[in-house]
Amino acid sequence: MSENTIYKDITEEVNKTNDYARLVPGQTIVEVPSYELECGETLNNFPVAYKYWGRLNKDKDNVLVICHALTGSSDVQDWWGPLLGTGKTFDPSRFFIICVNFLGSPYGSCSPLSIDKSTGKPYGPSFPLVTVKDDIGIQKLILDSLGVKGIASVIGGSMGGMLAMEYSATYNNTGYVKSIVAIATAARASAWCISWNEAQRQCIFSDPNYNDGYYFESSTGEKPNSGLSAARMSALLTYRSRNSFETRFGRKLPGTLKSETQEAEKIYPTTKDEENWLLHNEGAKNSSMSHASHSSNSSKPQTYFTAQSYLRYQGNKFVKRFDANCYISITRKLDTHDIARGRIAETSEDPLPGILTSLKSPHLIIGIQSDGLFTFSEQQLLDKYLSESDLKRLDSQEGHDAFLLDFEIVDNYCQEFLKSKIPEFFDDSGKIELFDNWKDFVKDVDNGGNSVFGEAEKNITNW
Repeated sequence: MSENTIYKDITEEVNKTNDYARLVPGQTIVEVPSYELECGETLNNFPVAYKYWGRLNKDKDNVLVICHALTGSSDVQDWWGPLLGTGKTFDPSRFFIICVNFLGSPYGSCSPLSIDKSTGKPYGPSFPLVTVKDDIGIQKLILDSLGVKGIASVIGGSMGGMLAMEYSATYNNTGYVKSIVAIATAARASAWCISWNEAQRQCIFSDPNYNDGYYFESSTGEKPNSGLSAARMSALLTYRSRNSFETRFGRKLPGTLKSETQEAEKIYPTTKDEENWLLHNEGAKNSSMSHASHSSNSSKPQTYFTAQSYLRYQGNKFVKRFDANCYISITRKLDTHDIARGRIAETSEDPLPGILTSLKSPHLIIGIQSDGLFTFSEQQLLDKYLSESDLKRLDSQEGHDAFLLDFEIVDNYCQEFLKSKIPEFFDDSGKIELFDNWKDFVKDVDNGGNSVFGEAEKNITNW
């Protein structure tokens, strides 16, 4: 594909058929004519969504590529907003900042929700296997179409960090990518990570409304929301640490109900058998009733706690903004990730150390001491073998989600690294012409702190 290619803007067309894409304000969705995936299949005339801030410099290399996490979108200001702005890591007065929505996501790029032009129906479970390598290749097409000649830094956390590491391996020794920031991530998916992904998928598969992934053809219109909600609850246990849950929830009882709708959904038993049935099944029924307070026997132990209420709230919130087939597709993509795959001949020895040692770009690796999903030891492994690496530790009890919560620390680490490794982009008398009125060219700069796509919420008990 030529670097001068201008892809057709199909934002309005996609938004008409994809409710989730409409949730992302100000993004652009274009149609890419063709791309051969790593699995051997070819996508034709498919959508790719992206959002950007700032403008290109004369050399077209002042680019920050931001890679979103598992259930994020192209809207960086939504989930990493405190890092975006003049004088911040994502400084639109200095850099051209772009985030491309990766394949499989429901938020605009090609996914199980997209219409397969050969059938006129959504791909659904027939959507082909996509990989992080596919995302890198497609993102390069988008960058080329925008005239990008070089990338100052690729920055990503969690699954986004996997993309950042893949950028490093793909464009090693080419000069195309000048630096990498990988946060709370890994060079390959661990057995632990793969196992959690499988447990989450099985939650969806076990939902009677899943229908082998063809739930969108159901005459009732029912989706596997219970399964997807349970999958999200399971995932949340990997995003926070045990101490985080214990400190915030402990064995606290739920507070008062927040709405008349919730009040109307409560079930008050009239007999002992009904009470026992409801108590036994309250997880499946998603009842927010405090049974002890309505029991004929007030001495019965409490069976419903704030921790449960939090998980159910997050599960219910998630199904309103995500699709089950997309969740399956993305977690399978995560499972396939291994930057050594396909880059070295099979050997009895682990090829990963050699691959990491060969990567020449400077890397900032940020790990979280309490992270139980992408452990700090995985960050230490990256730092041990990378040729040029700075390892920073986030001392937070919040677990994996700390990279989406401790904004100030992450911002400081990133700025210090970028100013050290790519100083030419911070020399105001040099190649950068500051773009001070960048806000005039951006929609929805301030979302008022309300996150739609963020993986984390700062105060997880205030909902």
